[in-house]
Amino acid sequence: VSPGNCRPLQGHQGQVVIRLPARVHLTGVTVQHISKEVSPSGTVISAPRDVAVFVSVCWALLGVDADGEEETLLGTFMYNVAKEAIQTFPLKNAPLPRAFSYIKLLVKSNAYACIYRVQVHRKMASKKASSETRG
Repeated sequence: VSPGNCRPLQGHQGQVVIRLPARVHLTGVTVQHISKEVSPSGTVISAPRDVAVFVSVCWALLGVDADGEEETLLGTFMYNVAKEAIQTFPLKNAPLPRAFSYIKLLVKSNAYACIYRVQVHRKMASKKASSETRG
C-alpha cells in the first residue's frame, strides 16, 4: 500500500460499492489505511472513521435491489487510527440466511477520506441456495 494510491471519498459522507465475484454470506470486513510511518505528512487524517456496511443482491438507484428489496445494514464500526493500519471488523448482523453480490461501505464523519484496501470475509453460498434465492 503506497501513500496516495487509494479510493478518495470527498465530502462529509462517501461510499464505495464493490461487486463480489459470487453471492456470499458476509461475516466480516477488513479495512486498510496507510500508517503514520509511511504517510508523507506523518498523519493519517484521511483514514475513514465511522463506517457502515450494507449489502444487496443487485444495486440499483435509491438503495433498492433488483428484487425490489432495500439494501441491508450488516453493521457499523469505527476505524481507530491509534491501532494497526489493517483492522478487521466482524459483522454483528451476519451471516444472513440470504447471500449477497454487492457490498457498500458508507464512510461518515470525514471531510475527506481515503480507502486503501477492503477485504471481505465470507462463507460461500451453495449453488442450490443461490438458485433458490433467484427464484
